Amino acid sequence: ARYPLNKKKEVFLNSSAERNKTLLAREEYLIKTAAKKDNSLNYQVSEAGFLYAYVKSSDAKLPLPFKGTKVRFQYEIEDLNKNMLYDKTTLGIVTYSIDQEDLLPGLREGLRMMRTGEVVVFLFPSYLCYSYQGDADKIGVNQPLRFTIERLPLN
Repeated sequence: ARYPLNKKKEVFLNSSAERNKTLLAREEYLIKTAAKKDNSLNYQVSEAGFLYAYVKSSDAKLPLPFKGTKVRFQYEIEDLNKNMLYDKTTLGIVTYSIDQEDLLPGLREGLRMMRTGEVVVFLFPSYLCYSYQGDADKIGVNQPLRFTIERLPLN
């Protein structure tokens, strides 16, 4: 058997994995702490690992969107302490085809869970938002965020 000539790559991958585990644990703690502080909402854990709470829910008979469904929505972005980073007027109204266009992973996941007329607050870890890059303006590196999304009817 041949053994790897370069052990440094293995060491780098192991240390990178450990850094990511530590970062994820820190962000989970921050998100859970923010949810506890915001006791006016009843947060639930999604399958993708973020927290969400309905501010306004709609008729459960309305269908959830599926691949190719066009949706309209508006949203705002805050840090976990509810400091406004980008408001609805700055971001505007967005029209999006589910799973067929580029969009932040957190927004994609959140919109799949929303019916028309609903308003939902999401607490996303950084890997579902702007990750290790931030947005080079108001959103920092590896910053978990609070999104409030309102799904609007199509006109």
